[in-house]
Amino acid sequence: MTNPSKRLLLFTAKLGYQTHSIEDAAHKLGVQLVYVTDRCHQLEDPWGDQAIAVHFETPEVAAYTVMEAARGQIVGGILALGDRPAAAAAYAARGLAIRYNHPAAVEACRSKLRTKEIFRDAGLNVSWFKKLPIDPTPEPSLLGISYPCVLKPLSLSASQGVVRANNREEFLAASARIRRLLQSPEILATRETNLDQMLVEGYVPGREVAVEGLLTEGHLSVLAIFDKPDPLEGPYFEETIYVTPSGLPESVQRAIEKCARDSARALGLSHGPIHAEFRINEQGVWPIEVAPRPIGGLCARSLRFTFDGEIEPIGLEELLVRHALELPGWNSPREQIASGVMMIPVPRSGILEGCSGEEAARSILGITELAITARLHDAIAESLKAFWAHIESAPELQVMQYELTLYALRHPESAWLAKQQYDGYSSVVETLLQQGFKATGKASAVPFADLARFIIGGLDGIILQFISDRDRERARRDLDHLIAAIIGLAEGNPSN
Repeated sequence: MTNPSKRLLLFTAKLGYQTHSIEDAAHKLGVQLVYVTDRCHQLEDPWGDQAIAVHFETPEVAAYTVMEAARGQIVGGILALGDRPAAAAAYAARGLAIRYNHPAAVEACRSKLRTKEIFRDAGLNVSWFKKLPIDPTPEPSLLGISYPCVLKPLSLSASQGVVRANNREEFLAASARIRRLLQSPEILATRETNLDQMLVEGYVPGREVAVEGLLTEGHLSVLAIFDKPDPLEGPYFEETIYVTPSGLPESVQRAIEKCARDSARALGLSHGPIHAEFRINEQGVWPIEVAPRPIGGLCARSLRFTFDGEIEPIGLEELLVRHALELPGWNSPREQIASGVMMIPVPRSGILEGCSGEEAARSILGITELAITARLHDAIAESLKAFWAHIESAPELQVMQYELTLYALRHPESAWLAKQQYDGYSSVVETLLQQGFKATGKASAVPFADLARFIIGGLDGIILQFISDRDRERARRDLDHLIAAIIGLAEGNPSN
């Protein structure tokens, strides 16, 4: 029987690389996971995980939903994976009287502008910075902009949309790029704040490192300092290689640890994991950002910890579960052996058609894992959501297309056009499904042609209702229903 004090609220997106590792750790430790995920609350447990359905773009509302669901239950701890879930977790923790970061501290971390202001006021190394609108395009010569500089969205996570500019022409090009990104249907659909503004700051030269840490009642324990061997000098700043332990001199590492503690203290962070980025040059250590969450995705697997009660080292996720629930071993040290991770930047969006050379890579001494992260759920869900963002941006186009289809059907001599139109739709979707399943190594439980027609039929119904009532919220709920049905049908579980 599960001990009630071992009930852990896990705030996470529906799909996440770390979720399975958390599940494995919870099962090993006899912990009951209560999922809090960003999905439509009208769905009746589509993934079979008994999750509490919330919307992370409204963290206070999400927290209230969680508190109502947890009423009368004993919750031992809270853990959040990702930037958006962390804010909802902070509000919920405050309402449930569970040790975690204060909501104001987490909200400050989500705003690159507020983070900069706090670092500046705390006397930390900070370059000049300005908040500017994305439209109309700012004229740098009138704003006293000096070069090189870096332009970035105010609230998007990590290096998304971050661009270096060395002159006026590059500044204008970077500004236009960020405007296109922030005005894209995909980003607008996230309902992030400050999507009409960007931050411009002085470029900080030097080496970049990442710090993984764990806060316990305000005290920061540094779990690892990751070197980033590839120079991150722009114009874009895609992450590639992380290696730990750091090869920097001991005195520099101590300075990095001190800056990490000063940065976390200035932001008001007090309890839970942090992932932070810093630059180092002859002027010292410069904090770039601090996030109140663990290192993301598969990168966490590069960290293992020695625990006296275990024969094999434990992973970061198990360490975090132990810390959240105050179980023995949460302060275990990292293993002595060096480790690292390499991420291959994706130059553009598209469908992964295949990979080669995997066995050769795995045979290299020291390579412990190779993962292709394209997944069936991602391919189906994200493709349909991106398509729906396009529908919402141009509903009049859908009206025109339906009018043309009906006109063709009313005239026998042109009725073949309507059939050709839908045959074309089916052919395109069927091809995309084939490519997506091939890339993920999965097999469909139903023929691709049948699945394609099912998708088109479902979308047609949702589109017709949407262009009739323009109810975005209901249309998105219906789309979630359709996605769950498509995935269930493809996996042979139509009841899901």
